[in-house]
Formats: sequence, structure tokens, C-alpha cells
Amino acid sequence: MDKRDVVIIGAGASGLMCAATAAYRGKRVLVLDHANKAGKKILMSGGGRCNFSNMDAAPKHFLSDNPHFCISALRRFSSQDFVDLVDRHGLDYVEKAPGQLFCEHSAKDLLEILLTEIEWSGAEIQLNTKIHHIDFHDGHTILKTSQGDITCDSLVIATGGLSIPTMGATGFGYEIAKQVGHDILPTRASLVPITVQPERKAQFAELSGIACDVSATANGVSFQEPMLFTHRGVSGPSILQITNFWQPGEALSINIAPSLSFDDLLAVRQNTPKKSYEGVLSNLLPKRLVELIKAEFPWLNERSAQTSNDQIDSLFEYLANFDIAPNGTEGYRTAEVTLGGVNTNEVSSKTFESQKQKGLYFIGEVLDVTGWLGGYNFQWAWASGYCAGQYV
Repeated sequence: MDKRDVVIIGAGASGLMCAATAAYRGKRVLVLDHANKAGKKILMSGGGRCNFSNMDAAPKHFLSDNPHFCISALRRFSSQDFVDLVDRHGLDYVEKAPGQLFCEHSAKDLLEILLTEIEWSGAEIQLNTKIHHIDFHDGHTILKTSQGDITCDSLVIATGGLSIPTMGATGFGYEIAKQVGHDILPTRASLVPITVQPERKAQFAELSGIACDVSATANGVSFQEPMLFTHRGVSGPSILQITNFWQPGEALSINIAPSLSFDDLLAVRQNTPKKSYEGVLSNLLPKRLVELIKAEFPWLNERSAQTSNDQIDSLFEYLANFDIAPNGTEGYRTAEVTLGGVNTNEVSSKTFESQKQKGLYFIGEVLDVTGWLGGYNFQWAWASGYCAGQYV
């Protein structure tokens, strides 16, 4: 039987970070994964360039039923700590939006750094390995796998959530948590495109590929970022962000001209009476979207002097409360993260050890901690992996 100090299930961001950290402490570490390649989600994230951190990874940018849980780890391993790590390896990266750090060339460069750290630390990775059963004993754990039995003192669950099953995501981590009596908070797909009702879907298909800045609001939270029209509905940063706070059936407000006030529209008629509102909107919105609006307001191409207050009011309400007719989301198939997960009230925020089973640890996305879009979830993976790696 293979004997290890630490076994980590999951060769993703948090698992690789935890493995290197623990192995540098002299622990005999083995990472297991059922996939044929380590770091698959790292490679496909950020359009293949991986938004690997955010320099403003403060606790306020994370959601959890226990909002205080993430504070300790984010302080002990900050964004700057991870930047220092990749700087030592000479990674070329860029700040595409304030705080958002991406690989300049390819996510492969970042994965290569992590695998180099694994090699230098002496940790090992074993791929194409299925876990058949896990037995917890007093002081050690036995894993029955497709590659033979393994025993360890510390078992780390770094299996992620349910997002993007084509990359190998499963509910395995939740099953292990349930096995020892953990509470699993309701899970759902998040940071995910929104689908729309059939009539809107047909209209939006004509707009597919165009984007505009919008303000998306749900449950008192707003994001003003681009929205992208797709063949299935809407996506883009503002939409992905709002799905952390919105669920199907709830109110969702989309303002497609957030920089335009009602007074601005009135001023057009007063100051430029010969100008049409079609011309005004054409300076703010893509042409195809203006055509869709004109179908609702045929008078848009008339001189503004000819419009009434009621017409202007109707136009403003249409823009400020643009009805995308949401139907739901694209689900785990395209979701970047899974909301919910292992209840953090039952896990140590210092060591990440289970309070239900000695020697069992949970890190990364499997926990009920979800970051906003923009590198926050990767920073949580690095931080939780590093902190657990100090104690396993």
C-alpha cells in the first residue's frame, strides 16, 4: 500500500498550490485527479490567458453564508504574494482592467510555473485515477483507487464545484463531505450567461456579437460593465457578475444607456430641436441595437422638436428598464463558478480542517466561498491552498 503524509484530490489551482506548499515543508505529497491533464480549468480560463488574480481581492468581493470565513486566508496569502511567486518565475502578465491580472501570452505559462513548483517541492501528481472509496480511520485515511490503495495522514479535497462538467467537474467533493456529516449549502451555477424567452431570443439572435455598456441591477446590487448579446441571450461582464446575486424568477433591471438621464433627453429637444433621437442613440449604442429600438419607437428618426414629453418619457423608461425577458441561465455547462458548497461554519478558517473529521481538509471552490468575476476566484484558490498547505 502506498503511504503518504498528504493526499490531495484535485489537480486544479487550489490543489496544486496546496501540494507545493505542503511538500516544501517536507511532507510526502501525492495529488490525485481523474483527468488526463492537470490544471484544465486554468488553461481554458480567461479566453486561454487566465485572469489569475486581482490586486483588490478584499473580502467584500466574495460571497458566503459565513462572510468572515475568507478574511484570514486572504490576509495570510495576498494577491501580492502570488504575484511575487510568478515574478520569481518571470511570468509575463498584464493588467487588462484595474486590478485584473492576466497572462500576457498563455495560461500555459502559469500552469508551467505551478508544475515547476510541484517538481521543485518534491510533490507528485498521479492522473487518470478514479477514487472508488474512502475509509476514515482514527489517525489515517485509506483511499481505494483505480491505481491501488493509498493511505495518508491528511486528505485534502480540492475537487472544485460543478461548473463546466466537460472539464471533468463532478460533485465528488460534496459526496465526501456528506459522508462525514458535513452540511452542503444549496449549489447553483454562477458567473454564467443568461438565457431569454423565445421571442427575445429571436430578436437577440440578430444582435449576436454586439456589446454595449449597461447597468445590471438585482437584489440591490449593480454592476456597470459591458453586456454581450448572444444567440441564446446575454452575456458579458455585467451579466456574469449579476448572476452571483440574481436567480431566475427574481427581478432583474438592465439599463442599456446608464449615462443618459431623462433631463439629457429633454435637453436634446430644447438645445438641438432639429436633431433626432435616433442620432442621439446612435452615438451611444450599436447600430443594430438602435434599429431594434426604432421598431418600438418609429418616431425616433423625426426631429426632436416634434416629440412630446410622454414620448420622451416612454423612451427613457424603455432604455432604463430594458426588458431582456430572462428565462434562466446556461447552467453549469458554461458557468465559471459554483455558488454554495461545504458549509464553512464546519471548517477551520485557519487550517481548513474539517470540524467533523480529523485529518480531512477542504479548499477552493468546493467550499461555500465564491468571488466576483475578475480573478477573485483564482486568488481564493491560491490563498486557501497555501494556508491549508501550512497545516496538513
